[in-house]
Amino acid sequence: MSVKPEFAVLGAGAMGSIIGAHLARAGHSVLMLARGRRAEQLERSGLNIRGLREFSQPVAVLTDVSQLSQADVLIVATKALGTHEALAKLRHLQVGAVFSIQNGVMKNEQLAAIWGAERVLGALADTSGELISSGEVLFTRNEMLRIGELPGGDSTRASQIAHAIDAAGVCARAVPNIESLEWSKFAAWIGMMVLAVTTRAVTWKYLSDPDLERVLVRLVRQIAVVAAARGIVLSDQSPLPVHTLLSGSEAEAAAIIQSAGAQLKVRAPEHRLSTLQDLDAGRPLEIDETLGHAVREAARLKLSVPMLDNFYRLTAGIDRSRRTQ
Repeated sequence: MSVKPEFAVLGAGAMGSIIGAHLARAGHSVLMLARGRRAEQLERSGLNIRGLREFSQPVAVLTDVSQLSQADVLIVATKALGTHEALAKLRHLQVGAVFSIQNGVMKNEQLAAIWGAERVLGALADTSGELISSGEVLFTRNEMLRIGELPGGDSTRASQIAHAIDAAGVCARAVPNIESLEWSKFAAWIGMMVLAVTTRAVTWKYLSDPDLERVLVRLVRQIAVVAAARGIVLSDQSPLPVHTLLSGSEAEAAAIIQSAGAQLKVRAPEHRLSTLQDLDAGRPLEIDETLGHAVREAARLKLSVPMLDNFYRLTAGIDRSRRTQ
């Protein structure tokens, strides 16, 4: 394929669709890399966004990624599950920059193994959406997509990419401390993911339960042990104020989580973590690529993280058992 898009988006699920649709509507050249039924939906009806925004946007779609030879920016928006196989088909692709908005922190190493660390940006999305069976995407939260250089500091390319996405309508910002923020979100997300899988409740409910609040605090604190061993300082700039959760007593931390639950009940009462969306839809979960990665990293660093290990086995078992019935 001789055309060089400004943005190639790998994965047309909720977040890939939201970002791709806004960039295309703003006049940027966008190519969605999709397959199967989802590719057919995009070719037939374009990207249909509902919720915080209401618009339909025609977009270019490519099902055979081997035909794409270059792109200014590659955005990886697939599920973490199967990323290795998806990226292997793109080894030939020449990119100026690449970043992943997947959950977890394993993603940057995967990208660097293919394109080299110098082309990889860190990114995290505190933004939510849900792809429904009709092909429409519900855009439910537009908080912030953060992008930055993994060695730290500011850069022109991170600023330009973030500005383009922000100007298109998806809140985005370039930041100088992206690795800290990625791990901070990871710490909060792991605890919430565990509770979403085990309770199957909307988010505010388990954030408001006195026993589940304590479980969440303990999970966050064990992830923090792994981060500290890697020399990473955690921040309050995440879905939960992780740094503050680590600073006081367990009771004080639980009260903070309860307050977050009360706010979410008002602002987004139907919010469900993406993992719960996958669970309810019968899709495989990203357990091994997220929680499993944290457990393996702890083992590599010779750290004791019994809660993480136990919940890894529990959630992985739940995932397997429902798919092997």
